[in-house]
Amino acid sequence: PPPPAVERSAAAPGLWYEKAAPGDRRLGKVVTIAKSKKFRDNHGKILLEGHRLIKDALEAGAVPQILFFSTVGHLKLLPEAEIKRASLVKVKFEDIKTWSDLVTPQGLLGIFSKPDPAKMSYPAAQLTNSLPLLLICDNIRDPGNLGTILRSAAGAGCEKVLLTKGCVDPWEPKVLRAGMGAHFRVPIIASLDWDSLPTHLPAGIQVCVADNDPDALAERGSAPDSPKAPVKSSPKAAPEHKEEEQTAGIPELAAQRYYEHWAQTPVAVVVGGETHGLSPAALQLAASTGGRRLVIPVVPGMDSLNSAIAAAIVLFEGKRQLLWRHKQEPDRQKLPVPG
Repeated sequence: PPPPAVERSAAAPGLWYEKAAPGDRRLGKVVTIAKSKKFRDNHGKILLEGHRLIKDALEAGAVPQILFFSTVGHLKLLPEAEIKRASLVKVKFEDIKTWSDLVTPQGLLGIFSKPDPAKMSYPAAQLTNSLPLLLICDNIRDPGNLGTILRSAAGAGCEKVLLTKGCVDPWEPKVLRAGMGAHFRVPIIASLDWDSLPTHLPAGIQVCVADNDPDALAERGSAPDSPKAPVKSSPKAAPEHKEEEQTAGIPELAAQRYYEHWAQTPVAVVVGGETHGLSPAALQLAASTGGRRLVIPVVPGMDSLNSAIAAAIVLFEGKRQLLWRHKQEPDRQKLPVPG
């Protein structure tokens, strides 16, 4: 195709952009990046859509490579100094609508370098309200659930989120959309195996697991007045194995209700997906740190809670306990004062 025409933006005089020529190969990358995790990983690129998400990414220091926009007015909503680093390409709205993952496209798409958590500049308000509370996602396969979980983790003030290899890619468009900017508020480290995961945890941490089995307490014979009775692994921990193999080699964990005290400093919570539940390795890690199984009691006969809902309940309870403990023992730990 012929070289693109370069024009100066009248709405933002400091910006130069080009009009996409028919057959511009860069346009095809949008769909590839959106649909292929392998391509995202191999080429270190992600796709972001919409003003809010792109603005959050730019402010956190994510590096833009190409911004596609349908009208110059879209550029006025973004920080000029940041978008100057990218190639700005004007395309027809109809083309963006074709590629878009949104029901109502905004006419703005960006190809960014895949963010490195160690190099990001997270918002000051997020950092000052960060707690010694970590989240470990285990086998979260549903994109909407993972995005919602990340949003809750950012809202609760989690210090970090770790994702095992069994989780959906956090940079998939549906996860980004559900996360509502959480990806640029809290460090997310993905594709970890259970051997390397502990290297991302602070020393002396206690790891607890959120049990997605509503009958965990009753089935294991833990009466209301003895919530810390030892329990075996939930059958959901390894559904593909025979029953006798499910408990083999899996340590016992004390079970208790989520609102009873468990939030030591620092603490991590493992949340498993509905289909595959918690990995045996998650239970082993919890047992090795003296952690517990946290159960959210539900009405008998009711199926287990959605993973994203369970994560939110447990994380915000952890936040409440950590802040309460800080009030009781102000000299022992330094935690933010709740806003």
